[in-house]
Amino acid sequence: MAVSSSKKRKHAQIEKSSNGTTGLLDTSKPTAVFTPKNPRDHTLSIALPGSIIANAVTQEQKTALAGQIARAAAVFEVDEIVVFDDGQAPKKPAEASGYTAYADPNFFLYHVLSYLETPPHLRKALFPMHPDLRTAGALPSLDMPHHLRSDEWCAYREGVAVGTSRSSGAMMSTVDCGLPQYVTVPVELEQGTRVTVKLDKQSHNDTHGDLQGTAVSPDLPREEGGYYWGYSVRQASSLGAVFTECAYDNGYDISIGTSERGQSVSILSDNSSSDYVPSFWQHLIVVFGGVAGLEKALSADSELLQAGVTEVKDVFDRWINLVVGQGSRTIRTEEAVWIGLTGLRSLVEARNSPV
Repeated sequence: MAVSSSKKRKHAQIEKSSNGTTGLLDTSKPTAVFTPKNPRDHTLSIALPGSIIANAVTQEQKTALAGQIARAAAVFEVDEIVVFDDGQAPKKPAEASGYTAYADPNFFLYHVLSYLETPPHLRKALFPMHPDLRTAGALPSLDMPHHLRSDEWCAYREGVAVGTSRSSGAMMSTVDCGLPQYVTVPVELEQGTRVTVKLDKQSHNDTHGDLQGTAVSPDLPREEGGYYWGYSVRQASSLGAVFTECAYDNGYDISIGTSERGQSVSILSDNSSSDYVPSFWQHLIVVFGGVAGLEKALSADSELLQAGVTEVKDVFDRWINLVVGQGSRTIRTEEAVWIGLTGLRSLVEARNSPV
């Protein structure tokens, strides 16, 4: 049967330039070129329990679950992932091989998420062969802005220190940034250290000599250049530790807990609601529960219980139901992350918009 031309995928469109000439514009695939956005110093974090790994059966399933979380974080430009212990993962003796998914699923999830965030050219240097990562290489690439190819130019790059030298009395470090040449930075770095490098402007056109750069904060590409620069990962020993061990000054301004017993996510954008979230927050975190929900995470947190917290919703600034009237008995955590970040996208875009 013939296919209607209206249903055929259009691989090219006619593009009219400013001088009146026309040409073919290939629209069959994305350009895969990242354009810097507005620089920002605010951040988006998510937290979830490592116990979700224990609910998967095989290593391939456990690794794939971690990959789904990582993909969601990359797509929605999450800046931090916190893996916390909700007390629901059965602990077993460590395996002789070093495989941790059964002995410590919290670490397993942390380990795989960290590996996936790392630019491919750094992984061999930063991650020795480990049973946790045996199937991680088969996961879909995150392909984030800092996962640069060797022939792509960006003022910022991630690198790993490969050696040091002394020049004119000052210590210098040689850094492998995934470029044809090494980059020299005027600071002493221990070999094997991951570092964010800002390349000197003149290095852009220098294809033969040594490249020069400066070691900078990993937040600088986002705060100065407007790039999404991947996510950091940290572990928290309990639900309460998600907040008490926060690395940001003054902690998170807005914390959102998720539960089927919460209110509709739409109230966050309703300026007539007392739960409305104005677009001037600095550090926002969304916390997802495991198979048993966040209630079990509270029951396993002795410090929160001793502090007199009796209802888990009181831990958060907002208590939200991501899918009102859900058709399935449960929503899996990896599904909730995608659904939640989609539902909160307008909130984040409003914050990202220039004033």
